[in-house]
Amino acid sequence: MTMRRAILQGLSFSGLLMTVVPSALVFAGVLDWGTHVTFMLMGAALYFATAPAWINKEATGRA
Repeated sequence: MTMRRAILQGLSFSGLLMTVVPSALVFAGVLDWGTHVTFMLMGAALYFATAPAWINKEATGRA
């Protein structure tokens, strides 16, 4: 695995966490709704910006 791929995977994973963790924090009453939406949008943008660069389409069977 190259360093670039590892960095992109880490950023993608961070983006996914930014979409899951805020929902749990809102449910627990720790985070307000406006902050939740901001984190969700940033996490989704981060994931969709970085994931296509490292996902190997050949390994998944897609051309």
